[in-house]
Amino acid sequence: MSKPDTKTPWVDPDDAPELEEAWFADAQLHDGEKPVNKGGRPRGSDKEMVTLRLDKAALAHFRAQGAGWQTRINDAVRKAAGL
Repeated sequence: MSKPDTKTPWVDPDDAPELEEAWFADAQLHDGEKPVNKGGRPRGSDKEMVTLRLDKAALAHFRAQGAGWQTRINDAVRKAAGL
């Protein structure tokens, strides 16, 4: 009685489909195992980039809370403006 063949059949790498621009446009970039954001704010955003000087202690307070500190500052400004 012979053993069943467990080897993976050889596939010619030239038989791989050609990758088109659409495939690359939709690809998720990675740095090792970590996904990398393509960057930029989504189109149609109602936000505007500004330069703003803040008190060091106030800025340190928001940064100490970790990621998302810019959003928390935005929320605090909206609350102060009554929005």
